[in-house]
Amino acid sequence: MLVMSPMSRLFATGFESSAGALLITERDAWFFTDSRYFEAACACISGAEVRLITNDDPYTAQIGAVLSRENISAVGFEDGYVTCSTYLDWSEKLKAEMKPAQTIIDSLRSSKSAEDIRKMKAAQRIAEKSFEDILPLISTGITEKQLATELIYRFMKNGADDKSFDPIVASGPRSSMPHATPTDRVIGDGFLTIDFGARLDGWCSDTTRTLCVGKPDGKMICVYETVLKAQEAGIAAARAGIRCCDIDAAAREVIAQAGYGEYFGHGFGHGLGLEVHEPPKVASTNEGDLPAGAVISAEPGIYLPGCYGVRIEDVLYVTETGCENITNLPKDLLIIG
Repeated sequence: MLVMSPMSRLFATGFESSAGALLITERDAWFFTDSRYFEAACACISGAEVRLITNDDPYTAQIGAVLSRENISAVGFEDGYVTCSTYLDWSEKLKAEMKPAQTIIDSLRSSKSAEDIRKMKAAQRIAEKSFEDILPLISTGITEKQLATELIYRFMKNGADDKSFDPIVASGPRSSMPHATPTDRVIGDGFLTIDFGARLDGWCSDTTRTLCVGKPDGKMICVYETVLKAQEAGIAAARAGIRCCDIDAAAREVIAQAGYGEYFGHGFGHGLGLEVHEPPKVASTNEGDLPAGAVISAEPGIYLPGCYGVRIEDVLYVTETGCENITNLPKDLLIIG
């Protein structure tokens, strides 16, 4: 098996780098990287021989030599990551058949260990504290961009290594756009959606809360409560062995019955781990079973174009009997001002 994507290499070796390739055989493993990472890789990686890549002795030459010596005629690769040009180039130079094997990596990464969960919870606590830290800033005439920047600053101040992704801060009518980019708009009355996550030791958190600046009207409260009920229905359905599409359907039915079915366009959730979006995808299009040990988001939403939107997102750790919600933030509608 060739492991080539940065996050899968990190998963397999515990070593993070922008360049490298890991070759695993039945008995041995080799990690290939260039001079920028060679010394650090030697100090960090155990269980694999670290080899230096040079211009005169590149990845394909060294990996091809190992495959030839070990009499290996076929090797798995991450077909979800490797480009077509790389596949064609490496297939020719390795003199071995490259077989798609993304599902092997996805399956391994989908089930988290107890130590993985401990780290993800630590990232989640940092993100939650940072979110609470910025709440007093919302009614001070701050812009969406400024609030997003303050949130990132607090991630780092509270101990994160980085953000999981660029925060989404969408206020008023812009909250109807699920992945709106923060702007110079001053946050005023109406719904305010904040989607945020911190990264710690490689592991990501992901949370969304929708607040209201000023007093919401009856319809706004109805939309918010519908999204919350939909999320609760999906969470109640989530357990190992249940089809991902059935979990999505449990939440989607609540929104449809309330008359907002056409305004929920994305899936119920996605896998979370070393990447903020990774398998399994919890959506109507995925009929596969949810594996034990998976960590998924639970984030239904209703988005009324030009008016406002609501999304509520928690993170779930999936077990054989149900799931553990590892998000601690309250979900009652928070009204500011």
